[in-house]
Amino acid sequence: MRARIGIILALFGSLPGFLTPSLAWSQTAPPQPPPAPESGERRMVEPPANLPKPQRGDRVRNLDFLFEALKLAPDEASAKHIEERIWALWIGSQSDTANLLMTRVKTAVEAEDLDLALRLLDSIVEIKPDYVEGWNRRATIYFQKKDYGRAVADLRQVLAREPRHFGAMAGLGLILQEIGDEKRALDVYRRALEVHPRMQKIPDIVKTLTDKVQGRDI
Repeated sequence: MRARIGIILALFGSLPGFLTPSLAWSQTAPPQPPPAPESGERRMVEPPANLPKPQRGDRVRNLDFLFEALKLAPDEASAKHIEERIWALWIGSQSDTANLLMTRVKTAVEAEDLDLALRLLDSIVEIKPDYVEGWNRRATIYFQKKDYGRAVADLRQVLAREPRHFGAMAGLGLILQEIGDEKRALDVYRRALEVHPRMQKIPDIVKTLTDKVQGRDI
């Protein structure tokens, strides 16, 4: 268990530069034990089931516009609408083969055949390595299998391609919680809120972790 946590920490230590210096890992500090299980299963952020059609035009410019709008969203309903438009752009792979394989991934997950889903996703990231949702979806399945090291590695790939990926940031925070590092989980969640201030559930998690972390000598 300690060896596995060490691998995870090493992976976090080389994450892209969107993370603050406070997330640098101390090689001398022993890893904390995982927290006691809480009521309800923790789940990584996944795209909404029903998404609008992706916007036409330049994808990068569309995403830039939507992320600016997301920061300024006046209420949760507006933020949710913008978030769905962002997910729609992320989901679209611009590859018929990748789209077909992602449909099969969905079917495999619904059938609880995670091994098949992983094999399909292996093919997707091989043929379309710039497709962030391939990496993100595979990270989610690795998390379900409690393979946190591989989940972190795939989240790194997501954030290398899209540093504003609030879903991947929330996934990193969740894994940090799972291995017992609530201080750094809080830091990552706060960075996710800088991108998506009205992200569902994250403000409540930040409040809870802030209350738990305050006063600790970490």
